[in-house]
Amino acid sequence: MNSIPTTIPDVLILEPRVFGDDRGFFFESFNERTWREQTGLDVSFVQHNHSRSARNVLRGLHYQIQNPQGKLVRVIAGEVFDVAVDIRRSSPTFGRWFGTSLSADNKRQMWVPAGFAHGFCVTSEYAEFLYLTTDYWAPEHERCIAWNDPDLAVSWPITSSPLVSAKDQEGKRFKDADLFP
Repeated sequence: MNSIPTTIPDVLILEPRVFGDDRGFFFESFNERTWREQTGLDVSFVQHNHSRSARNVLRGLHYQIQNPQGKLVRVIAGEVFDVAVDIRRSSPTFGRWFGTSLSADNKRQMWVPAGFAHGFCVTSEYAEFLYLTTDYWAPEHERCIAWNDPDLAVSWPITSSPLVSAKDQEGKRFKDADLFP
């Protein structure tokens, strides 16, 4: 695995070593020892989630204000544009976002630390999205920032109105959201 820094130092892209031939491919999607060596992070993952979404579905920007979750995310079918937003007031990158394409083809993963809002939009016919989390889902602490907040100005690669859940349509403006210290 190769750890690639991003424009927000705490967000990482992880690129696996892929072994392939005419039969297919193999790679380690997670190895705790390699993870620690490459990232310097000692985290435990307690929950593994899997979602499937159609083209133009946009999920996010989600976070938990208590029991914050770090997320290691990847795509096993299709492609998404994945976004992490720093919502830690004390951070030098507060209010900045980073986005990248994750796909079954590039096999990249993104580390989204606790203290970040996270979202993605599907840019292929459909996408299957997997993510490991460092804390359990706590719906009573779940929050959502509007995906189209003008203060964040995320450059989503969409050409029409995205398909957004009712919950995500109620997302708060960044300036009005519960944020981390």
